Amino acid sequence: MRRLFWLVAAVVLVDTMFFAAVAPLLPEFKEQLDLSKTGAGILTAAYPAGTLVGALPAGWLASRWGVKPTLLLGLSMLGATSLAFAFADQIVLLDAARFVQGVGGACMWASGMAWLVSASPPERRGELIGAALSAAIVGVLLGPVLGGAATVISQEVVFSGVAVLAAGLGAWALSMPGVPPEESPGLSALLRALGRPSVLAGFWLFTLPALVAGVIEVLAPLRLDDLGASGVAIGAIFLVTAAVEAVISPIAGRASDTRGRLAPIRAGLVGAAIMVALLPLPGSAVLLGLTLMLTFAALGGFWAPAMALLSDAAEEVGLDQALAFSISNLSWAIGHVVGAGAGGALAEATSDAVPYSLMAVTCAATLTGVIVLGRRSPARSAAAG
Repeated sequence: MRRLFWLVAAVVLVDTMFFAAVAPLLPEFKEQLDLSKTGAGILTAAYPAGTLVGALPAGWLASRWGVKPTLLLGLSMLGATSLAFAFADQIVLLDAARFVQGVGGACMWASGMAWLVSASPPERRGELIGAALSAAIVGVLLGPVLGGAATVISQEVVFSGVAVLAAGLGAWALSMPGVPPEESPGLSALLRALGRPSVLAGFWLFTLPALVAGVIEVLAPLRLDDLGASGVAIGAIFLVTAAVEAVISPIAGRASDTRGRLAPIRAGLVGAAIMVALLPLPGSAVLLGLTLMLTFAALGGFWAPAMALLSDAAEEVGLDQALAFSISNLSWAIGHVVGAGAGGALAEATSDAVPYSLMAVTCAATLTGVIVLGRRSPARSAAAG
């Protein structure tokens, strides 16, 4: 069990590290490949777009083919796209590589998390999910370091090294004892399950933090720049916020195991509703950085419980864990794409306060729905929070 956890943690860390490595490379791509702002947006969005397209097929593959082969497929895609970033000299090839990386990420997350959850006792599900998510957040922390190293050393050396790392993880996965595929009802049952209230609730509660994070990731760096923060300072602020989120995620997951899934979710929603509403107000980079840290701390309070809740709900309606985690991939991708795209466009047409206020109201409305749901289902609430 311990070896499996560290394998899955390493896989999601490397995946998110490569996902976050593109930001420091954008200025270099702009100079070398004449990359426009629109082109930079396309390159950035290609990964979640690939995850969106690959989410359900990855879950189907993991349930029919098995979690181990699907994880190896995802690692193969990671290695191939790393080599593309090492040697490609056309933006179209980089866009395609990043899209394929998103598909590979969907394969790695659906199979790796399903493998981990299927081997763990139900009473530790939230804790293990939270710990794996913490590893993924550490990957996001290290991503800009990887991208920065590529600009200093060379893309060929650094991203070829990532390909070697992916191959090493593949060899590690091969050495692990496999598990037979779970009996799966198929994608048609998954689509029917999405109409069940419990699955929809888990889906939305995992989409919401991705939605809020997508808005923040577009607007906050620009606002910090307006307030005079340097690029290094902006990076440091997001480094600290991600570190706080990485610490809170396993704590929230453990709390969802002991106090019920909804307890940390309610607390996170309260904090998110308040802090997101405050984001347009700070008049200094220091105050905005502090507000961002507290906002991401609140969001970190319900990532893991929401994923565990979705896993529980999918299991109750007869879905295997691979399909359950394909739903979480889908919800993350939708939230991230819509939050970043619509949030930026709405802020440009109005002001930053409008999308932030909309997100705060959405968190408050979701909190109300969670409270009402708990009161209407007392027996389920006793088990879920």
